[in-house]
Amino acid sequence: MTQSSRAQAHEQQHGDRSDDVTGRRARNGRTGSGDRPASGDRLTEAYGNPQPSVGSIAAHRPYAVADPVASPGLEPDLDADLGPYGRDAYDTYDGYDDYGSDAYGHNGYGRDAYRHDAYGPRPDGEAGRDAAGAPHADGPLPQGRFLDRERSWLAFNERVLELAEDPETPLLERANFLAIFASNLDEFFMVRVAGLKRRIATGVATRSASGLQPREVLELIWTRSRELMARHAACYQQDVAPALADEGIHLIRWNELTDKEQGRLFTLFRQQIFPVLTPLAVDPAHPFPYISGLSLNLAVVVRNPVSGHDHFARVKVPPILSRFLEASPQRYVPLEDVIAAHLEELFPGMEVLAHHMFRVTRNEDLEVEEDDAENLLQALEKELMRRRFGPPVRLEVEETIDPYVLDLLVRELKISDAEVYPLPGPLDLTALFRIAALDRPELKYPKFVAGTHRDLAEVESASAPDIFAALRERDVLLHHPYDSFSTSVQAFLEQAAADPDVLAIKQTLYRTSGDSPIVDALIDAAESGKQVLVLVEIKARFDEQANIKWARKLEEAGCHVVYGLVGLKTHCKLSLVVRQEGDTLRRYSHVGTGNYHPKTARLYEDLGLLTADPQVGADLSDLFNRLSGYSRRESYRRLLVAPRSLRDGLVARIAKEVAHHRAGRPASIRIKVNSMVDETVIDALYRAARAGVPVDVWVRGICALRPGVPGLSENIRVRSVLGRFLEHSRVFAFGNGGEPEVWLGSADMMHRNLDRRIEALVRVTDPAHRASLSRLLEAGMSDSTASWHLGPDGGWTRHATDGDGQPLRNVQEMLIDARRRRRGSPTP
Repeated sequence: MTQSSRAQAHEQQHGDRSDDVTGRRARNGRTGSGDRPASGDRLTEAYGNPQPSVGSIAAHRPYAVADPVASPGLEPDLDADLGPYGRDAYDTYDGYDDYGSDAYGHNGYGRDAYRHDAYGPRPDGEAGRDAAGAPHADGPLPQGRFLDRERSWLAFNERVLELAEDPETPLLERANFLAIFASNLDEFFMVRVAGLKRRIATGVATRSASGLQPREVLELIWTRSRELMARHAACYQQDVAPALADEGIHLIRWNELTDKEQGRLFTLFRQQIFPVLTPLAVDPAHPFPYISGLSLNLAVVVRNPVSGHDHFARVKVPPILSRFLEASPQRYVPLEDVIAAHLEELFPGMEVLAHHMFRVTRNEDLEVEEDDAENLLQALEKELMRRRFGPPVRLEVEETIDPYVLDLLVRELKISDAEVYPLPGPLDLTALFRIAALDRPELKYPKFVAGTHRDLAEVESASAPDIFAALRERDVLLHHPYDSFSTSVQAFLEQAAADPDVLAIKQTLYRTSGDSPIVDALIDAAESGKQVLVLVEIKARFDEQANIKWARKLEEAGCHVVYGLVGLKTHCKLSLVVRQEGDTLRRYSHVGTGNYHPKTARLYEDLGLLTADPQVGADLSDLFNRLSGYSRRESYRRLLVAPRSLRDGLVARIAKEVAHHRAGRPASIRIKVNSMVDETVIDALYRAARAGVPVDVWVRGICALRPGVPGLSENIRVRSVLGRFLEHSRVFAFGNGGEPEVWLGSADMMHRNLDRRIEALVRVTDPAHRASLSRLLEAGMSDSTASWHLGPDGGWTRHATDGDGQPLRNVQEMLIDARRRRRGSPTP
């Protein structure tokens, strides 16, 4: 999209909001901003001063907070109450960014589903059914077979919330899950909701695969997110905060402080807070200020005691300061409470009548037209500057806010009533990340320290394992965080950088940490004269600025830095080391499912394959040449690569399982992914299930596939596992007629992964590794494992206890225990 078309789309968005606001004004006898009364009139009336004012706060009609949006255009099943299902944790750890569960309890299967049964009555003998009335595997698939992805994401985040609500979850971990839920929802509004609104405004939105119109999806999001946010606030207010107080951690408000604590905080305010505050007045000489996305703000109403006029001002809560201030040991008060208690210091000589907290979420997705950008780095930096000025998509306010102040905010922000979310304070519970980090180990998950993989070091020692010698003996299948990242992948690259026999290192970087030892190792390698190629994905969402920084640092050190292929994000996780060994060159490779990020490697569950296999090495050489040069290679030896061969390769293998099943050979399909959305892949799974092939899908977040539908997917099971670690690995296992075929890699089953990203899966050839991955998939799908089960109506049901009320086994704790028992035991 060109700059002019972006501006036109921006105007269309604001025009839509302006029309909505104008319509509200017309219903109240006003038709536009030009006929707005003197700005102090209505506030003066609200706060009891009969005198009119000039040049103060704008007059506004009384504002009634919108009820949850009714959706008359939606079918009753979509308006049904969502049941108490859990939430999934973390796509914003993508980040813990993706938890959610939406239990709709409806008995239809989407917008186009018939009401009478799963897919409506069908006459005998209709195409797609055999003489007995059963559907042919190759017959047409019914309408309404896809769940809505946005609703599924909200269900995912609900699963995260359910972990926070669970009294069996350690207390500070509950606070952490509350913060994760809030952070996830922020990103959802900034990206998914903002994108949906932009498409509606520009007229390019189309009916979703689930059958819903864009406006219906938006209304569904508003309604469901309002319910979840209220539940989230209640969990904090009524459950987690009181439980923290019982453990001596008090999250209190200003009026609960002792005089001594208030005096201490007044001193802190004068010395460290007051100097960084900037009150901004609103009057004819001072237009309504720009409110940055996710900032916390005080809307302040003050009165001039001389003129009697009331005025509005905004005070931003400084994000550089700690959100919770320790008034005394283990007693914490929100920063905004301290500011609010001392507003007289900011407005001397004025009478402070009221203050209210509010928070705005803006569109923060990026649009970079790579074909028009001579320098992608510079284009992205400019777009990052524009991100701060994206249109608002959500307004959070304290539920006690004055109607007149709220009306002012709605009017000036050009936001609709449906996008206003009144909540009990404090707002923005992402601040609970700091509370969750308190040093109270008895209130957290038991500490787990990953050890060196048994195939890299038969005996733990202070010296680093010789990675290259180990890989000459055997491939190593890593499972993080149970296997240490620092003594495997990180050590692999650090040894490569220091080894004089290493000639070249080629590496992809999608996300990494701020003090990344991976980047340091690559810089060391370049400075020692090695050829270093680094493919940095500077368009990794919300890590763009950090990746630009590392790209420049790597370039300055002499690394060859490239940004991949135009129009495609590079999401694959690849590392290639070329080493001189005698008269030959040997290539060592790493293909993984997770980022080269030492910190998240302790929180994310991921898989990786370290190998000296010549075929994998040759494949990675070809792929890196494609990414850095002009190669058009599309076929590989042990890799499936998106966007060319990955979807087709998986669909072909799914179809092959059908052939095996019909021939009486062993056939099965088991998949572990973060998201299952791609319609082509889902349809292939439906056809396999119709033919009788058992299909298991272990999904962390979004799932558009409906399991358990008679005649379509009764052979499909879908499970979700959430817990202390973010399930992030992707595995694809096929029965293959008794000769199992297993793949792992970076790709989720989403359009963006299969069509707009460079993704790579590697085929696992070691029988022991295939068996290990098979056991992992069996454990995750087992009925004896704690998990959420997806039903045909799109509802997720949590299964945490057995029939006797005893806890089901936790697959993550099982893996921790197994690593502790096996540590030091070499592979036979």
